[in-house]
Parts: sequence; structure tokens; C-alpha cells
Amino acid sequence: MKIFKLSLRNRIFISMILLVLGASILIAGVTVYQYTQESEAYHKERLERKEQAIRENIKFVLDKTTHVVSTENIPVILKERDKIYEMSQVHEMQLNIYDLTGRLLIKSNESFFRDTTNVQIPKQIIQNLETSPTKRFLKKSEINGQKSQSSYTYIHDNQFKPLAILYLPYLQDDEVLQKDLNDFLMKLGEVYLFMLLAAILMSYFLSKYITKSLKIVSEKIIETRLDKRNQKIQIENVSEEIYTLVSAYNSMIDELEESAVKLATGEREQAWREMAKQVAHEIKNPLTPMRLTVQSFQRNFNPKDPNVIMKLNEYSETLIHQIDTMSAIASAFSNFAKMPAQQNEILNVPKTVKLALDIFNENYIQFSSEKEEILVKFDRTQLIRVITNLVKNATQALQDVKDPKILVEVEEEETSVKVSVLDNGVGISEENKDKVFEPKFTTKSSGMGLGLAMVKNIVETYGGSINFESNKNKGTIFTVRFPK
Repeated sequence: MKIFKLSLRNRIFISMILLVLGASILIAGVTVYQYTQESEAYHKERLERKEQAIRENIKFVLDKTTHVVSTENIPVILKERDKIYEMSQVHEMQLNIYDLTGRLLIKSNESFFRDTTNVQIPKQIIQNLETSPTKRFLKKSEINGQKSQSSYTYIHDNQFKPLAILYLPYLQDDEVLQKDLNDFLMKLGEVYLFMLLAAILMSYFLSKYITKSLKIVSEKIIETRLDKRNQKIQIENVSEEIYTLVSAYNSMIDELEESAVKLATGEREQAWREMAKQVAHEIKNPLTPMRLTVQSFQRNFNPKDPNVIMKLNEYSETLIHQIDTMSAIASAFSNFAKMPAQQNEILNVPKTVKLALDIFNENYIQFSSEKEEILVKFDRTQLIRVITNLVKNATQALQDVKDPKILVEVEEEETSVKVSVLDNGVGISEENKDKVFEPKFTTKSSGMGLGLAMVKNIVETYGGSINFESNKNKGTIFTVRFPK
């Protein structure tokens, strides 16, 4: 559900609004129910009071009459001096009196209330009246949407013997109570409207205040990096829960910095160890043939040998060759370790690239440029080193290819110069693609694996980029771009 995806701030805001609305609806419902119950109780008590007063009045009339008090004489007694009409007007009630079988004896002519009774009381009502412990039966009904109550009770003589049945129809007039209820609900609505507006403002600022600290913490967590110094969170006047969260974050930052220092130190030490191993390994390679050459010269040297001069020259050339190899190793590591000095000069890229290709004797190397002159600011020596390393790698990838081809292209783009070196060699396998620019990585039996790492270092120093595309046994394209 979308409600569960809302932010904490929106949840707090909506919850407070719903709480106020729910409380107002609940109180309004309880109020209406309470008014309804009070209205029912009021009309019930009012009918009981009128019934009691009318019965007392009838009893008084029966006590003062000169007629024999009996069921048959009741109409005569109550019509004397219009007593029944007088009681009807005084109590504002219609009076109907029936005999004990439910037959109408007399009724008032008062028409203030609508007469809905018949001349005969239903037998079911008489049975309910007879079995009632209080000898009183109350019937509720609704006529044309207006509620009414009908009271049935006995009229007794002086010996409490039932003489007749008194029927009082009573229509509930709720106009006054309904008006009071409407007035109360109107005032309640005004109060809760004010409370709702206050709750909206309060919930807005409260949710903003509560989530402000959490937002700061979340932003700091998102900005946390292992490779840089992270700032601690400084927040005042926050709740205990937020303070605990901030303290945990600050402790994590301290531990993260310690771990970063240890990791960096370990990486540097490991890099130096690997470099030392590589240098030692590369230097040992020419030292072994040098040692063997010297030992052989020592054992076989004969000053009287007529070919001594020739053999001495051979031994010397072997040693010089191995010494040159060691010098090349030292220079390669030195060049890789230091950043190339940016001695910018205005270069014509096609001309410089073509000059770099002149040192290669392979006739399958082709050069192409869309323009004869593309001027950039670059270091001539470094550009030549980039081209020679890329072309040298391409030639080494073509050793087992029957129809080798290398194409070096120079193109001018809007803000940069693009140099591509294409070959149809063996390509680079998928498992080696991520290692191409790593120092020490090489797939050749000889070499130190520093060429492409050095090329990448030079290109990126000048704000450029290098990438490649390769398909196994189809060829590789190295593309270098650097800004003009």
C-alpha cells in the first residue's frame, strides 16, 4: 500500500490530522446518541407525570361524585360538568377511557392532538396490560415520521378494584431538543474546525522538527566515503533516540577513519612489496646469463688462443646486452613511478604520430588522417611514447596471424583529438579485459606489463581518456582522446 511508502514526516502529519478528525466525529456521534437517549427519557418521564396527574384527577372526581362508582357510570360521572374536557384542556392530552374488555366508554373532544385510536382496544394490548407487573403498558409507534407513545393503565375505585382502562396518546415534540442539538453541533463544529487548523499547523512544524535531525543524519550517511575525511554530526537539543543515533554515527566515523588509515597504510606497504618483488624478479633475469658468461669466460680463457680477441668481443657484447636490459628495466620502473612532466608545446598530431611510426619496420602498419594538420598542446615525447607503446602491443598481438594489419587513425572532434590503433590480432579474452591497464599485468612471456599502465597514466595526466574494444581472434581497437 502507498501509505506504507510515505515518509516519516508525512505519516506524522497525516496521523495528527486523522486523530483530530476521528476525535471530532466520535464526540459528535456520542453527542447525538446522548441527546437521543435524553430525549427518549424526557418524553417517557413527561408521559408518566401526565398519566399520574390525570389518574389523580379522575380519582378525585370519582371520590366527590354522588353517583355509584362503577364501570357503566364512568361516562356519566366524567361528563358531569364537563370534567373530562376540563382535564383534557388542563393537561393538553387526549383522554380515552375503555371498559375492561377494551370497548370505548368515553373520550375527550379535544382535537389538539390527532386521534389515532379505535373504539376497541386490541386483545393483545389487554393481555399485555393484565400480565404486566406494574399494570401499565407502553406502546411506541411512529406516524408520518413523528414518534409517539401510547399509555394504557387501569382506573381503580376506593378498594383498588379496576374499573376501566385509561388510554393516553402522546406525540413526541422534539423540536426544542433538536434545535438545542443543532446549536451544540454547530458550536462543536466551529471548535473542531479551529482545532483542525491548529493541528495542521502544529503537525507540520512538529513533523518538520522531528524529521529535521533524521534528515541531517541521513544526508551525512549518504555522503560518507571511505576515501575521504568525513565530518561528524553536531546537533543540539534533540531527543534521546536521535542523540543515540548521532552518537552511533560519530563513533562509526571514528572507526571508519581508523580503518581507512590502516587500509591505506597496508595498501602502500603491499604496493611497495609487490614493486620490490617485481624489480628483483626483472633484475634477476639478466643477472643469470651474465653470471654464466663470466664463469664460462673464466674457465675457458686462454691467452694463447688465436681466437681470443673474437671470444672476448662476444663475451663483452653479451654482458653489454644484459646491462642494457637492466638499464631498460630501471628506466621503465622510473618512468612508471613518476608522473610525466607537462611540457606543453604546439604539436601537429598527424605529423608527430607519423614520426613515431617511423621507428617500426613492419610494412603492414598503415597510417590515416582526415587532416594533414591538427594542432594541440601536448608534450611531444609523451605523445610519441603513447603511440609507440600502443603500436608495439599491436605488433606483438599479430605474431601468429597470417595476414597481419595495423591501422593508426587520427581524427579531429569538436573539443578533442582522437587517435585509434586497430589490429586484427588475437584479441583480449573476457577474463583479462579488466586487467589490461593494471601494472605488472602481461600475457607475453617477456616484458614487465608496465606499457599500457604508463600510457593510461600519461593520457589521464593530460585530461584525456583511453579505452578499447576487443573480440577474441578478431582484433582490438585502442582509442585515445585528449582535449585540444
